[in-house]
Amino acid sequence: MIKLSDHFDYGKLIGFTYPTIGVLIIMSVYSMVDGFFVSNFVGTSAFAAVNFVMPLLLLLSYVGLLFGEGGGALVGKTLGEKNYTKANRIFSMLIYLSIVIGIFLAIIGITFVDDLLEFLGAEGELLEQSITYGRIILIALPLNILNMEFLCFAATAGKPKFGFYVSLATGLTNIFLDALFIIVFGWGLEGAAVATAISQFVGGIVPFIYFSKKNSSLLRLTSATLDIEALMQTCFNGVSELMSSVSMSIVSMLYNWQLLKYAGEDGVAAFGILMYVAFIFERIYVGYSMGLEPVVSYHYGAKNYKELKSLLRKSLKLLAGVSIITFMIAEVFARPLAELFASNDKDLLEMTVHAFRIYSFAFLIESFSLFASAFFTALNNGLISAVIAGLRTLVFEVSAVIILPLMFGLNGIWFSMVGANIMALIVSAVLLKRYQRTYKY
Repeated sequence: MIKLSDHFDYGKLIGFTYPTIGVLIIMSVYSMVDGFFVSNFVGTSAFAAVNFVMPLLLLLSYVGLLFGEGGGALVGKTLGEKNYTKANRIFSMLIYLSIVIGIFLAIIGITFVDDLLEFLGAEGELLEQSITYGRIILIALPLNILNMEFLCFAATAGKPKFGFYVSLATGLTNIFLDALFIIVFGWGLEGAAVATAISQFVGGIVPFIYFSKKNSSLLRLTSATLDIEALMQTCFNGVSELMSSVSMSIVSMLYNWQLLKYAGEDGVAAFGILMYVAFIFERIYVGYSMGLEPVVSYHYGAKNYKELKSLLRKSLKLLAGVSIITFMIAEVFARPLAELFASNDKDLLEMTVHAFRIYSFAFLIESFSLFASAFFTALNNGLISAVIAGLRTLVFEVSAVIILPLMFGLNGIWFSMVGANIMALIVSAVLLKRYQRTYKY
């Protein structure tokens, strides 16, 4: 069994982080399968509606990521300081608080989803289908928030494989119910939404029960009171991941708005296909960074600076190799991957393949800024982490998706992510060098 206190060679780095990588890949795959069933058995319009409303749904669920990532860094540091009672109180407080916040956000979302979608430019059938899908998913929002949060805390608890198994069960449930509700029962778009909502019960309830009882992990749900200081530190730690994810949703909405102007619903559908596939590759980088965070936090709390330096150097080398491999896979398999969703629409297929081959260049560089942001979160420096995440998305990507289409038309939209990641890479390298002496890595 790999422990947080161990010295991590390459084998242990991969062994400890692969469950988190697997969790995120599975989540991406079952989201992709959702899109596969909708695009092939319901229709392109319904598929465009799913992708149009999805950034908004994700935006409301990211409190789970805020508490999971930010709280995981704080709890991991506290565990490194050997204060196990305090670590469990902080963990418990964040879980209970997220349930209350999740219920509140679900009510707000269900009430105002139609107005928000109209504001974003949806109309007619696209608007109606987006509202239908969105309201059903929002019913399960508190469970989705818990799912995100527990996936982060599973690694901090020293049980990354548990998070992997829960995610696998969640994904398989969603896939099975998609096939049952859409193909067998013929429920169409509503069936896809119900399948996703039900699957969140697995992701949210199962880990809640596990951590509520006596278990072999480092964490357990106990009684807790509101700890303002710990909550503020959690939010400070996790603000970068929240900003990155919120920004991603905002940018996705901006992409959809631009694509409606330049390519209509087919453009939105092509972007949806691109995101389904791209997320699988990106989840490798994000999963590794998330999986490593509790290790970095633990050794930072234990003042083991030699291990911090080793973790950083080895991680950068691993990510460089993986980035090259994912880029090559994306270029070679662009067409067969696009055909999973657009085989019945030649124009949509060609647009998607063309977009994917441009976008794939981002895979060569984006892992480094994603890792740098997570690394500073693990060091409990949410501000620097937020600077990297915010510049990458809210500044560089927003600027690119607005300006480049004016110069290059539709191709400018596909090039936006590449340009944004080049700038983020430069910023990440400068900040890692700047704080090298401060954190002694």
